[in-house]
Amino acid sequence: MTQYYLGIMSGTSLDGVDLALMDFNAQPTLIAAGFTPMPAEIRQKITALIQTGHSSLQMLGELDHQLGQLYAQCVNRFLSEKELSPEQIVAIGCHGQTIWHAPRGAFPFTMQIGDMNIVAANTGITTVGDFRRKDMALGGQGAPLVPAFHQAMFFNPSYTTVVLNIGGISNISVLAPNQSVIGFDTGPGNTLLDQWFEQHLGKPYDCNGEWAAGGKVNQRLLTHLLDDPFFQLPPPKSTGRELFNSAWLAQKLAETEAKSTALCPRDVQATLVEFTVQSQKRALQSLGGKWPCRLLLCGGGAKNPLFGDRLRLLLPDWQIATTTEFGLDVDFVEAAAFAWLAYRRINRLPSNLPSVTGAQSAVSLGAIFTA
Repeated sequence: MTQYYLGIMSGTSLDGVDLALMDFNAQPTLIAAGFTPMPAEIRQKITALIQTGHSSLQMLGELDHQLGQLYAQCVNRFLSEKELSPEQIVAIGCHGQTIWHAPRGAFPFTMQIGDMNIVAANTGITTVGDFRRKDMALGGQGAPLVPAFHQAMFFNPSYTTVVLNIGGISNISVLAPNQSVIGFDTGPGNTLLDQWFEQHLGKPYDCNGEWAAGGKVNQRLLTHLLDDPFFQLPPPKSTGRELFNSAWLAQKLAETEAKSTALCPRDVQATLVEFTVQSQKRALQSLGGKWPCRLLLCGGGAKNPLFGDRLRLLLPDWQIATTTEFGLDVDFVEAAAFAWLAYRRINRLPSNLPSVTGAQSAVSLGAIFTA
């Protein structure tokens, strides 16, 4: 009987829970995938928690429990739909929900919630979670963790391959011949766009970038967005909604509008698209060398044509495609990565890359919760 690993990812975009069923017997292969929208109540609670940075212990504990139940329900529904039994799954790799990521400072930490004990108990499947903190204990940023998986999936000795994941936050993995893998967060992905769109149109995201396409980029605002100190930091670096959130955007808008007239909301959306792409370009333009450059897009933003079109114009010498064209659906790359991280942990294999995170050594990441 073939044995599989199941990856679960709920990211900074808060759109929902991705599941990826993977087979690692030979080349990593995506067998099946699923998606469950994030329940509105949980989404609102997480958003409020991230934006304020404050919560009661009661609320935090309840949200931890709710997310554990949600992940377990997603798994059980997925197995039923795919006619699979828990015995066919060696382990679940569950990222949990990041509510705060603070890799710099005197006491660096990261916090993901979603009780893995509940996931293991309610599914009957060994579950691996808490992937980031071991890397941080060894001096790393705890992120990004996915470049190691990207290397296993997409490395080609004839190219400098860069995997650009456009989720709530954008991050890149640089897979160059004869070089250590590097990877880091480039800045916002969809998070500011989604929050601004929901604030003004009451819907979770701008489908195909249609609203943004009707706006005009405001250069003064764009320049002010790009002057955030994060963009001057050298890698390894990581970020999240604790920095790039609606309060940060509101402050940038107020400072810009104090020197000019009020901005049209649709123009702000167009400017946020350009801001995202320009921050990605800044990270990419220093790469290259003697090998031809190939950019593979994944994450929800890979389906926004505005991103792909602008990147093709700004990076004319790059071959630009999506991971779907290379065998892994853009929507499930990160979920697949956490299945791979679970596989590495169960088999006691290293899964972080010190060249990416800054950790002192390569170790097997994750805590194991038995069923």
